[in-house]
Formats: sequence, structure tokens, C-alpha cells
Amino acid sequence: MTVLILPGIGNSGADHWQSHWEQANPHYVRVEQRDWDSPHCADWVASLEASVKHHGEETILVAHSLACLLVAHWAAQTTLKIKGALLVAVPNPQGPNFPAQATGFAPLPRKALPFASMVIASTDDPYGAIAYAEQCAAVWGSELVNVGEAGHINGASGLGSWPAGHDLLNTLTLS
Repeated sequence: MTVLILPGIGNSGADHWQSHWEQANPHYVRVEQRDWDSPHCADWVASLEASVKHHGEETILVAHSLACLLVAHWAAQTTLKIKGALLVAVPNPQGPNFPAQATGFAPLPRKALPFASMVIASTDDPYGAIAYAEQCAAVWGSELVNVGEAGHINGASGLGSWPAGHDLLNTLTLS
């Protein structure tokens, strides 16, 4: 099984839990994007499609922030199958803090994901309210996990390697 790490805008730095997971696990592979700072949804979808095609059906996606929206767009277009997706800190593309340089991510597809999925949300995420995460989880058919006050669930949240998040990933892979 391969775990594809899908960072959000700007890529995930050294202090981000995604980077810790990738460094600690040889089967975790970061999907590289052509432009991390001014992302275009169609370009990111193409990169994800190529990565999933290469790694096959036993793939698990681990998306953070903007990459959660990427997964929804990719799932609405692809014919490829995967095992599941962990979707952490879903941002609201209509929200006041959504980065203007990220284009093509709205409107968000509003259909169930064709694989097991879990939305991990924080009650004080500046990029997406808990109510928005709840709506996304309901539409996508995802299990929702509220982790309380954890900000944007990123490097600034002080989670380190975020063992509790890795436990959630393990729960998803067993389903």
C-alpha cells in the first residue's frame, strides 16, 4: 500500500506533520506540484491522476487544506480507484481567508466520494469553519472527526509528528 502525501498551498514545511510522516515511512510519497504558490486546480488534478495511476488501487491519499479540495475535484473526474482518503483541515473556497492565488477550486463538487474517507476538522480553523467541514463530510459521505481547537492542523499548530492523526489514518486503512 502506498500513501500519497498531498500538501496544500505552499507545500508542507519541515515542521508539518505530513513531512514527519513522509520522512518516517518509506511507503509515503509526496505528490509534487508544478506550482505550490499559485496553484491551478486542473494542474494539481493532473499531477494527482498521474501519481495514482502510477501507484495503483491500494493507494491512500493524505490531504491537507487545499489538497482536500483537490481530492474532491479529482474524484469527480477520475475513473481510477483508490483505497481511501484522509482529508485534514478542509478550507472554504468562498471564505474570507481563502488564498486568491488558488484558482479553479470553486465551485466544489457536491457528490459522494467513491472511496472510504475521513474529514478531520478543528473548531478554530481560520480557513474553514467546523460547520463547513461538517457539510463537506456529509456531502462526500466521509466520517467526520472533530479534533477540537487545533487551528489549521498544520506546522503552526505545534502537532509535531501528530501521532493521533496517524492513528486516524490507521483506522481508515483498516476499514
